[in-house]
Amino acid sequence: MMINWDEAGQTCSAKWHSENGIAPHKKIQIGDDTLTADLAYRMACEGTAILYRGDFQNARQLLQALVRRVDKPSKKSSRADKVAKEKAKSPLDTFNLHRLSQSQRARILGMLLIQVNADHTISLRRAPDVAQACFEAYGQQTGSYVISLRELLGVISAHEWRKKGVPILARDDEEIRIHPHYGVFSPIRGEYIELVLKAPLPNALKQSSTAFDIGVGTGILSVILAIRDVKQIIGTDQDDRAIACAQDNIARLHLESQIEIQKTDLFPQGKAALVVCNPPWLPARPSSSLEHAVYDPDSQMLKGFLGQLKDHLLPNGEGWLILSDLAEHLGLRTRAQLLSWIGDAGLKVIARLDTKPHHPKTLDKTDALHMARAAELTSLWRLARL
Repeated sequence: MMINWDEAGQTCSAKWHSENGIAPHKKIQIGDDTLTADLAYRMACEGTAILYRGDFQNARQLLQALVRRVDKPSKKSSRADKVAKEKAKSPLDTFNLHRLSQSQRARILGMLLIQVNADHTISLRRAPDVAQACFEAYGQQTGSYVISLRELLGVISAHEWRKKGVPILARDDEEIRIHPHYGVFSPIRGEYIELVLKAPLPNALKQSSTAFDIGVGTGILSVILAIRDVKQIIGTDQDDRAIACAQDNIARLHLESQIEIQKTDLFPQGKAALVVCNPPWLPARPSSSLEHAVYDPDSQMLKGFLGQLKDHLLPNGEGWLILSDLAEHLGLRTRAQLLSWIGDAGLKVIARLDTKPHHPKTLDKTDALHMARAAELTSLWRLARL
């Protein structure tokens, strides 16, 4: 898709890119260092995007000023929020209002645009070197492209995480790190890693040391299983970014002889003694490609995993489902529904390991979803065939 704008009496165009799937903006004005934050905020709220042509660091400061304004509602907005909260009779109402608020916030903050050259450089004063970060996110480009500054900052942040990695555990005086790529969910929720580390391995692994990792993502669970001496692991995913990320992490840790990555929908061919899956935890529609690791419309992946698991387990094999109950506390899914899906798939629960999340949001009482997060448990469900 192309985005078009008028500048210096000429009609200009460039490729448009948005990870949120936002269509190219129709109303665009050129902005520079003389643009005030109040005017920029008013333009963004009215649907006019701003293509910045001034100093890059000033553009970042302008975005921060927009954040302060969008996060500080007017008195009128406060009254509207109060009425909305009074109408929010259930956790589901609260969740839907929160998602709506986050969507509106993202729309306004996404109105500040930056043009990037075909070689991933930026022709603004004091612009950082973002060429490698943008190449990792967007690949080779044949012409210039326009993205929101907010998305660009996310690309830069992802590049830094990819460089330094996320520490997951220490082994033999060596720190094991996973290096997430842009667009692949980072394993920052360490509690589910602890569950996979301490869950007792099924006896079926003694006869056939094989495992499947469904929805491999960064490869974190495959790596944990390899560390636990599972000899042959197949990780699957449909997302090209996830596949590249998992392969990169496996190569960094020299685990190619144990772990194979396949691009396929859910299960590979054959059966395994252990099948693990950490599907998206919330049955709701993602608003961007980056949210697919969190939101699973109508629990499609969860249901698909449960529905096919029985046919891919060796005798006495187990399926490990790693799932938070946050959806239950938000009214998005009930425990009875989950148990019925397990039973209808010809499976039984042989054990469940629970742990409390310890990420910062569980303590943030200003978070709209605090009550649900404070009650949340993350579980490893050990499943077997009936």
